[in-house]
Amino acid sequence: MGPLRKLASIVFLTSGLLVAGGGAALAHEERPVSFPDGTGSVPVLRQGEPDLLVCKTDKSDFERRIAQFPADLKTRNLALFAKCQEKGVRHLQEAVDRVNRPGMTIAVLPGLYREEPSQPPPTGACASLPARWSTWGYQILSYEQQLQCPHNQNLVAILGKRDLQIEGTGAGPLDVVIDAEYRKLNAIRADRADGVYFRNLTAQRTTFNSLYVLETDGFVIDRVLTRWNDEYGFLTFASDHGLYTDCEAYGNGDGGLYPGSASNLNQGRGHDVPRYAIEIRRCKSHDNALGYSGTAGDSLWVHDNDFYDNMVGATMDSLWPSHPGLPQNHARFENNRIHDNNRDYYRHTRDGTCAKPPAERGYERGVVCSQVGVPPGTGVIVAGGNYNVFRNNQVWGHRRAGFQLFGVPAFIRGENDLGKQADTSDFNRFEGNVLGVSPTGERRPNGLDVWWDGQGTGNCWQGDTGPSSPVVLPVCAGRAPELSGGTRRLLAEPVKLVKLYLCADFSAADARLPAGCDWFGASGLGKVEAQLALGGSLVLGLLAGLFWWRSRRWTGLTRRRRRLIAAGTVAGALGFALDVVAAALGSSAQAGAALLLMGAWWLCLGSALRAARPAFGWLTIIVGALACADAFDRLVYLIPVVPLGPGWIRGAVTGLWVLWAVVVLAPRRARTAAEQPADQAGVAT
Repeated sequence: MGPLRKLASIVFLTSGLLVAGGGAALAHEERPVSFPDGTGSVPVLRQGEPDLLVCKTDKSDFERRIAQFPADLKTRNLALFAKCQEKGVRHLQEAVDRVNRPGMTIAVLPGLYREEPSQPPPTGACASLPARWSTWGYQILSYEQQLQCPHNQNLVAILGKRDLQIEGTGAGPLDVVIDAEYRKLNAIRADRADGVYFRNLTAQRTTFNSLYVLETDGFVIDRVLTRWNDEYGFLTFASDHGLYTDCEAYGNGDGGLYPGSASNLNQGRGHDVPRYAIEIRRCKSHDNALGYSGTAGDSLWVHDNDFYDNMVGATMDSLWPSHPGLPQNHARFENNRIHDNNRDYYRHTRDGTCAKPPAERGYERGVVCSQVGVPPGTGVIVAGGNYNVFRNNQVWGHRRAGFQLFGVPAFIRGENDLGKQADTSDFNRFEGNVLGVSPTGERRPNGLDVWWDGQGTGNCWQGDTGPSSPVVLPVCAGRAPELSGGTRRLLAEPVKLVKLYLCADFSAADARLPAGCDWFGASGLGKVEAQLALGGSLVLGLLAGLFWWRSRRWTGLTRRRRRLIAAGTVAGALGFALDVVAAALGSSAQAGAALLLMGAWWLCLGSALRAARPAFGWLTIIVGALACADAFDRLVYLIPVVPLGPGWIRGAVTGLWVLWAVVVLAPRRARTAAEQPADQAGVAT
């Protein structure tokens, strides 16, 4: 590791500790898990008569529920109801408990299933299991403890059953409702349940997940609706050979869809991917904090879905420790419609609604209590991912950005190896997406099409990307990432890095919304980047004014050099003001223009002082050149050969320059003629 990379790693360590200290809560805490061996397959829907029937006994209620069904479906349900009264069971868990061989099918007839026998809190040995408590207030139970006490956390527990199919017999998912009534962590848990198939039902109202699939090789979620949960609608974790199809999720405090830690079968590969672990197609996820959440969301093919009216449409990240498969890699997003993700649910945290018990928050009336700190108004966020492909998606109507990409140092996920700290945000490709235009052709621009912190290797974008930060992005060249114009930046742009780490201090449990972060409502001069710009501009503006004032009294300066300082001071004053405006408005183009004006001031000042104060004059010219290089980096093209952006070097050198400028401007005792050397060329007061 070279000295520059060591320096970058030290900076990452410091910033990583800041983030770890600010956001201590974990997105999802689970027992230690292993990926399946990958020998399974995606299960296929079985036709024919079910092995087990689940129904209620109120015939009038049942007939009311099926009254509007098509004739054939209504006839079938009436026949199944009659059979179920004789041979069926009244609760889904009771049917699951009767499964005694692989390949069985459970049919659930229209009705509301509260699973009353599973509701009571644990007693006896189950009330005092020896297991660690998570930061969210639930115990992290082993698989054996789940078997011992299946309803400590689960309304319906499917543990170790193979090739089980559970399907509702209604006309749509809302005809069969599994309702946890906020009494359980999970409505349905399928744990080590290879080949499980869920179809045509709704699961709702939990303190964590509606439908949870864990350590399973082969699953299908088909026409299932999840809603009104503290955390996730669908959570599939450490699983392989999975399919989400025609599903829907809304009203969830984290991700509507969360294919977390999918089997990391493409680790170590480039963009040549032989297969994906999980496919997600034709689903709708809306009115959640996140439409799609993908911590360690590896080897995922996500296509032809709708993510809309969330705070953020989709995220994939390497932010949370103890998730197998980090850093995140190889998600492929194609032909999705990602639009109008502008919800801001933090108001429910501010007004105390989210401090109430879950059953009293009003989830059914549209309340969402966000468990994550994210920038509302964003289409897709990649927070530390590699080899992701975003192709032919339609992304429109976001007030902040269509795409965000930023790096995440490995310390945040618990990796302490200094050589890994810059191992994320590499070789992500954004190609052929339709940005800022709806399918009807209506112009619906994103605030920015792309917001990028500048970190990573080989990232590239399509050539027709609209307004972005930076203004000009590396363009993809063919299919080979090594041919693309990506940079090799070890560190993010300084101000963006500061902003990300400030905003990471969000805590749902403590109702903490970081001040100064526009994700949570800060605007104008209340934004941290505007405050940093204002502070810097005030210091530099004061120095510029002092240099101009003192230049009129310094001996040894020609009239031409005084005019040069005066002209530079005007340019600098405009640059300082524009820098604050740019930060307040979030304009990368204006920020670049401000740097050019400030660079002009430094260059003029340095040129004027070079003869009188050679060392300081040349340093001033260097600062001006760095400011112009930083402006070029933002406005024209990211300089590809530098591992640190010009902003880092300019910031360090400017700090030295400010100290030296104070010394230069400090008043001195005027020397008499007898005291001055005959060949004095310096500047005297």
